[in-house]
Amino acid sequence: MAMIKSPVVLLVVYMTAMVAVVVAELQSFDHAVKSDGSLSFLVVGDWGRRGLYNQSNVAYQMGKVGEKMDVDFIVSTGDNFYDNGLIDVDDPAFYESFTNIYTAPSLQKQWYSVLGNHDYRGNALAQLSPALIQKDNKWFCLRSFILHAGNTEIFFVDTTPFQDKYFTETEHNYDWRGVLPRENYIADLLKDVEIALKASSAKWKIFVGHHTIFSASHHGNTQELVDQLLPILEENEVNLYINGHDHCLQHISSSDSKLQFLTSGGGSKAWRGDTNSWNPKEMKFYYDGQGFMACNVTNDKIQLAFYDIFGNVLHTWSVSEYTHSSS
Repeated sequence: MAMIKSPVVLLVVYMTAMVAVVVAELQSFDHAVKSDGSLSFLVVGDWGRRGLYNQSNVAYQMGKVGEKMDVDFIVSTGDNFYDNGLIDVDDPAFYESFTNIYTAPSLQKQWYSVLGNHDYRGNALAQLSPALIQKDNKWFCLRSFILHAGNTEIFFVDTTPFQDKYFTETEHNYDWRGVLPRENYIADLLKDVEIALKASSAKWKIFVGHHTIFSASHHGNTQELVDQLLPILEENEVNLYINGHDHCLQHISSSDSKLQFLTSGGGSKAWRGDTNSWNPKEMKFYYDGQGFMACNVTNDKIQLAFYDIFGNVLHTWSVSEYTHSSS
């Protein structure tokens, strides 16, 4: 379990075995790196389907790659439980889609998760509750927070409230407790992110959110993030933006900055053939099947690899202070 790095003021409200936590600023946590200063982790998104749609096969390969890499933790890009999040902290889906699926020894590390739009369709506070940590201590989920790991900072950002359509559609109900008034929530989050980035001295800066910024798949670009979040990331020289939401594996480069856009949303159900055209100079990789991403970070390099459900390496990419390469 990561340790809180800096104290923050918390207001805790108890509601029938549910704990709602209102945080005055982004919480920061430390995660230890290896003795040589390196860091490795896996990224999976859009997974929680009780093992169906190849979720179990993805989990199996994650376990093998995780053991080989000796991963330090796992990142979830959201939509953790389909179709409508968790009912409450006692929902059996937590065990059936998480604990009973990711059973490999190498995956018994800390999981750092954000909420996706499907998670907000259920009881969003359930996934944020400490009660789930008591059920499975590798689970960790907050709306937004910062993870410090050696020379790397990973910013986990709650992207669902940014999308206008979730506040106007009538097909689904969303749990907006702790988010409303929305305008204040987004303004405060963007301010806290910008302050934290400007204060950061990390060599590598990585962002994790559920929603795409850029994508050639079903959902496409998230214009609200393009307009509001992207300028902050580019101004502060963020290296990677990692997301789920689109059920594919994808790598898009930026023509305007060093920022790379990485989709790891292939944790279970994939969308075959649901692809839109994209500038081939920016589209480094696209795969419309299930799989996950692996990341290794050293003092002078980030290395990425995308895997399918058979353990095949589909795409690799690396960046150092001076060079970019991909294959």
